[in-house]
Amino acid sequence: MKKLFLLLIASILLNSFSYSQEKLNIDIQKSTIKWMGEYTFYFGGHDGFINFKEGYFIKTGDVITGGEFIIDMNSITNTDIKEQQGKEGLIDHLKNEDFFDVKKFSNSQIVITKVEYEDKNNARIEADLTLKGITKPINFRATFNYAEKELKTRFKIDRKKWNVNYESKFKDGAISDAIGFEVTIKL
Repeated sequence: MKKLFLLLIASILLNSFSYSQEKLNIDIQKSTIKWMGEYTFYFGGHDGFINFKEGYFIKTGDVITGGEFIIDMNSITNTDIKEQQGKEGLIDHLKNEDFFDVKKFSNSQIVITKVEYEDKNNARIEADLTLKGITKPINFRATFNYAEKELKTRFKIDRKKWNVNYESKFKDGAISDAIGFEVTIKL
């Protein structure tokens, strides 16, 4: 009986080591979030970047199984407008109540809730996105490059689900409800 008990304890300890979790902090200087907003009725729109404030992946065994990322909404930039006055005007508009209300909601958050691997490097990720204090589920495909310590993904959200409800006054200048993101996360 004593040997059986010791064997059971050893088995539990070995299993807990083989499934141990590790927190991997991201490199916020090398990680990027590009945003893209498009017009509804013609080609074009605006784009820029938003910075990560902090973040980490959870690694279980040899694979990523979770993570949490804080996004600094005050860091939003624009890259398509060349004139400084127009660029600043758009950034101010994106930060006001019409869009992201950055004074009230300076951070956004993504929490990975599930990772389903298609193969070693490709997965479907489910996450909760908190934007303007509203948390909704999103999902997207991601590619892991373990040699480069990198995750890449592209996805879109319906901005109106997070009360980003701005409507253009000009029918020809109407903006799409979709906001696109291209994300590269590096460790």
